[in-house]
Amino acid sequence: MSTRRSRIMYIENKSEGLNGPARIGRVFLSKTSRSYEYRGRRFLKCKGYKFNYIDEESGERYWITG
Repeated sequence: MSTRRSRIMYIENKSEGLNGPARIGRVFLSKTSRSYEYRGRRFLKCKGYKFNYIDEESGERYWITG
């Protein structure tokens, strides 16, 4: 059985501006910890103004933190 590392994290959508919908949820980490998975979506690490991850499919910006 494969065990995946996971953490409870804060996830906020920053696509509409500085304040967006947010939630706290269980996020699964990749082996390198450079991407996360949450509810079937994959978030890639990046550098930006007020965001630190981008949804791989939609390009939406997110702030994800422990």
